[in-house]
Amino acid sequence: MSTDQLKNVISHAKEYGYIFPSSEIYDGLSATYDYGQNGVELKNNIKKYWWMSMVQMHENIVGIDAAIFMHPTTWKASGHVDAFNDPLIDNKDSKKRYRADVLIEEHIAKIEAKIDKEVAKGIKRFGDDFDKEQFLATNPNVQRNKKKIEEIEVKMKEALTGDDLSKVKDLIEELGIACPVSGSKNWTDVRQFNLMFSTEIGSLAEGSNKIYLRPETAQGIFVNYLNVQKSGRKKIPFGIAQIGKAFRNEIIARQFIFRMREFEQMEMQFFVKPGTQKQWFDYWKETRINWHNALGLGEDNYRFHDHIKLAHYADAATDIEFNFPMGFKELEGIHSRTDFDLKAHEEHSGKKLQYFDPEENKSYVPYVVETSIGLDRMFLAIMASALQEETLADGSSRTVLKIPAPLAPIKVAVFPLTKKDGLPEKAREIINELKFDVECLYEEKDAIGKRYRRQDAAGTPFCITVDHDSLEDNTVTIRDRDTMEQKRVPISELSEIILSKVSMKRLLKN
Repeated sequence: MSTDQLKNVISHAKEYGYIFPSSEIYDGLSATYDYGQNGVELKNNIKKYWWMSMVQMHENIVGIDAAIFMHPTTWKASGHVDAFNDPLIDNKDSKKRYRADVLIEEHIAKIEAKIDKEVAKGIKRFGDDFDKEQFLATNPNVQRNKKKIEEIEVKMKEALTGDDLSKVKDLIEELGIACPVSGSKNWTDVRQFNLMFSTEIGSLAEGSNKIYLRPETAQGIFVNYLNVQKSGRKKIPFGIAQIGKAFRNEIIARQFIFRMREFEQMEMQFFVKPGTQKQWFDYWKETRINWHNALGLGEDNYRFHDHIKLAHYADAATDIEFNFPMGFKELEGIHSRTDFDLKAHEEHSGKKLQYFDPEENKSYVPYVVETSIGLDRMFLAIMASALQEETLADGSSRTVLKIPAPLAPIKVAVFPLTKKDGLPEKAREIINELKFDVECLYEEKDAIGKRYRRQDAAGTPFCITVDHDSLEDNTVTIRDRDTMEQKRVPISELSEIILSKVSMKRLLKN
């Protein structure tokens, strides 16, 4: 994808009621967006797909909805008060602030782009005989660039793992990284910045009134671990899932809805017996990539990326990265969190958070494997992949939003051919029957061709046209968004035809 695609997505999302700039009549608020009438439906459908796959399809996973406000000691125990920081650096000439690690990652991405160019040249030169694997392993330019990346990653890991901010700055200077705005290399020192929003609440027992907006949803699960385990009579291994808002005071919130200060997470914490975390980490890696691939956005658009610097709580961590218009970026994280969280909450609360294992006849603090996906990033991944410009056989073009049919906001649009002769009434009859199963839209304005194009761009999988013959033989024309194929079918079969394509069951079975 290209950065132009991001601009296309932003304008298309606004035009078709998916995403609006927040407070737009007051000139907006930086990095804040509102989901419109179609956007909220797509968002809810993504949540539904995740929730059904995580909770409904797993007997040993249940869900909760924890409060956004939590006791402030929660964040001391979790390490967020002391360790939830980003390494920031300022350019003295542009006065712009950047995340130091992101500057280095973007430099690496430029080297990766050179490798991609070499591959493109190879494909052009050798055609069907091109062996990508062998080319990557033997081409001297590719090998040289791979070595550069490895050397940078080793140095970055050493600096970040050791919290040596001077080495991070040294690496930026060594690589000759310039400010994207001023083009200068006049940098300040790197320093840490805590990302938590703080606010005040009425009164707390400790006499302090400082409280935080949660920077993640996971801690709400950990503090409720024992409540869920005991009330649900759960045996290990079992999981707790949650969808909810989180807040981070991102200094560099950008790239549309990719990085925002207010965002939504879909997280599941899976509690396991110590010593089994590696097998469950591998299990959830495979399970989660299958969930993504079932959507049909293209398997080449995903890749695993192991963390260079492990978080303070993890013994293994990987990201599922997606090929966004800005390049490959994190979409979902899978982390083996050990027993860090529950032990920390035990220590700070003075309450035991252990599991009695009847098979082992002993108590222990469970280990945790986490899967955490950004709902807004998932939304962007779908929109960026789905928005396409197609050239048709007759030389004309159409804009089509090929959202996976089960996730589409409106599943079917029903059109009367004309606004008279009983056709609107017949169309309404059809909607009144279908709306129990799927989201429907009625439209009678403009020629049929224009209505088709409008629904293609809005992402509606099916259009149904009611004409004069429909009044005689109870048949209608149904048109498929992706193939543009039109068929004459009995009204009585509509529900079955539509559900066969738009049912969530299709995705879950995949």
